[in-house]
Amino acid sequence: MRKLTFVLLVFITAFVFGQEKIDISGSVEWDTMRINARVALDLASAGLKLPSGRTQAEALLSSGYYDLIQSSLLGLQVDSSSKISDLIARGELNYTDIVSFSQMAFSVAPSLSSDMKSITASHYIPLANLSSALLYHNRPSPVSRTLSSVSAPQYTGIIIIAAESLPVHSMRSTAFPVPCLFPKIWDSEMNLIYDRGMFDYRAVSAPMVRYSSLPNIFMNNPSGLSDELKAIVGERPLRIFALGVFGVVPTDLIIDRNDALLIISSEENRRLLTQGKVAFILDESVLRYNF
Repeated sequence: MRKLTFVLLVFITAFVFGQEKIDISGSVEWDTMRINARVALDLASAGLKLPSGRTQAEALLSSGYYDLIQSSLLGLQVDSSSKISDLIARGELNYTDIVSFSQMAFSVAPSLSSDMKSITASHYIPLANLSSALLYHNRPSPVSRTLSSVSAPQYTGIIIIAAESLPVHSMRSTAFPVPCLFPKIWDSEMNLIYDRGMFDYRAVSAPMVRYSSLPNIFMNNPSGLSDELKAIVGERPLRIFALGVFGVVPTDLIIDRNDALLIISSEENRRLLTQGKVAFILDESVLRYNF
């Protein structure tokens, strides 16, 4: 039934857009944690004239948006081994969930071009809303602890720098780390330090990890951080260089065991993980892509 619904959706979309000239474009911006969509309709191609055709034009724009955004959602990387489409294939989500995700968008009212020949609508979906919708645990899992005491300062957040090609665990290759909704952090002994189950999403209205680029940790101010990063990790974050990447898709970062001990050796620093005060610094080329 789900496959039939999807086929019908594709067929209806092709029929609706068979005559009208509709320009659809969008982007995923991991640094701003947004999915953007823009839909523009050429009014003459649709046989519409203003003002009488305004309502029909806006209906076509809305259909164009749903076609574009649902396709992009299916390709969104959830974790190192799964996209949204994989969750659907395994029965963990269904197509009604995709429609619900599509409706999470914030929209700008449609506007006419200066020559009155086309009408455009813009939408965006905060990825924080999407990630929260995919989390189901009632309480966070405990973060790993050390058996022996390790002296560690109290930090305000965690920054892991992974802005270059890194060794892929158990492979003779390197890769640039790429963003996803639920990345993991491992130490150099392959102990799990952080995953989605440890994140207290019910108490934090934000994603479990934020993404940024290298210039944002070299700003001309006392902390060296951009305002956006400071809002996440504070003035005194622990800065760590990633040693490698892990996963079918290289979304997970590997850090040195000694750096991991600085995080897990105190209740205050473990709480940084639970509260999502974590930022990954990645190469700018992987932070945004168009669809």
